[in-house]
Amino acid sequence: MAMSQDLHLRSHADEDPSHQLQNSLAEPIAEDHRKHPSPAVQKAKRVASLDIFRGLTVALMVLVDGAGGEWPVIGHAPWDGCNLADFVMPFFLFIVGMAIPLSLKRMPSRAMAVRRVGIRTLKLLFWGLLLQGGYSHAPDDLSYGVDMKRIRWCGILQRIALTYLVVALMEIFTKRARPEDQLPVRFSIFRLYYLQWLLGVCILVIYLSLIYGMYVPDWEFRVHYTDSPDFGKVFTVACGTRGKLDQPCNAVGYVDRQVLGINHMYQHPAWHRSKACTENSPHEGPFKKDAPLWCQAPFEPEGLLSSFSAILSTIIGVHFGHVLVHLKAHLDRLKHWVGMGLAFLFIGFILHFTNAIPLNKQLYSFSYVCVTAGAAAIVFSTFYFLVDIVGIRSFFLPFEWIGMNAMLVYVMAAAGIFEGFFNGWFYESSNNTLVYWVRKHIFIKLWHSTRVGILLYVIFAQILFWAIVAGALHGLGIYWKL
Repeated sequence: MAMSQDLHLRSHADEDPSHQLQNSLAEPIAEDHRKHPSPAVQKAKRVASLDIFRGLTVALMVLVDGAGGEWPVIGHAPWDGCNLADFVMPFFLFIVGMAIPLSLKRMPSRAMAVRRVGIRTLKLLFWGLLLQGGYSHAPDDLSYGVDMKRIRWCGILQRIALTYLVVALMEIFTKRARPEDQLPVRFSIFRLYYLQWLLGVCILVIYLSLIYGMYVPDWEFRVHYTDSPDFGKVFTVACGTRGKLDQPCNAVGYVDRQVLGINHMYQHPAWHRSKACTENSPHEGPFKKDAPLWCQAPFEPEGLLSSFSAILSTIIGVHFGHVLVHLKAHLDRLKHWVGMGLAFLFIGFILHFTNAIPLNKQLYSFSYVCVTAGAAAIVFSTFYFLVDIVGIRSFFLPFEWIGMNAMLVYVMAAAGIFEGFFNGWFYESSNNTLVYWVRKHIFIKLWHSTRVGILLYVIFAQILFWAIVAGALHGLGIYWKL
């Protein structure tokens, strides 16, 4: 996930931030350095704000995975709507897209670039299947292994792999400009990469056509929850319609059931917490006695058709990467990014609040693409202004360290591998572990609140802990890259 970001930026080390802010917003970056490079700037620098944004996104994933159950406002929305957790996936895709032009711009040949993209895609698929396919049950279930009849084919890394593969190949075979080319007109960058935007429009048209035009017939599923009174029963969900965006009868679920197979889909979708299913909504809880049948059915939030739509988030990220490569002045970059971000937010909110296309992460709706892309643009622009222009970098170092070792923190913290290892060492009972003791006695009992204690445990014992570890590894020059 961490990609090389070879971009020559103005050195902040020997400039006062306030002086730099006043004088360099409209200046081209490192123009004199390109003509007369000094040893201090000959080596390409990483874009610190991109590392920080990546680190923030990984930290958000750890936060929502660890504390989302106690704090539903930061967990995934049960269906329509957008909570904090729903920004994580599109932020990841935006970052992946933005890093693509930076990582591929100096590849000597297309063949070498394609090889690099293919290898990285296979690595992402491997780790995705291992961590989310069902083989690993960390951190709480001390077992491993997966029944191949029920392996989950999709997941976070698998979606990133698919979108990365498509968009990186698009970048390789449609790119015509050189990194050093400067564009004299603000909108020249759209004309230069019009083929990529055309591909995005085609993807959107195909996605909307399938979502609203595909016929969804009735379908069956078997209840696999062992604690359910309906365990083992087969139910039929009545649909026989087209153009629906509700839980049981949307085209996204239909495509996944037909292609992946219903047994290979996610068994605990967020809709279990919807008002139609449980009295405890938006918290987890037992199903209502009169809950619809589909409440106990699986649904794949990282499925095929929704991943097809997710490519749009990555294409938007690629455009922001092109701006970083071709526009050399800080002010030009910021105006372009912020303007696009506000436009995306406006379009997304209009579509949602007019009920034309609701915000929906599970379906990866077009309004969701727009709102999350707009939010990513504003957040990244803020980091770029504060870090790469003003020079306020020390405050964000924990996020930067995480961002430079994002894969490590994702596997160890978000996927629970590190806690799973320590939970394997217990005294008398599998609940009597070091992790359980720290969480209960240092955080929950100290604050006399399970909700607050778990939140603080995730912030300090997971996010901050792994930020420090990542910082130490950075000091040693050790990174886990795919």
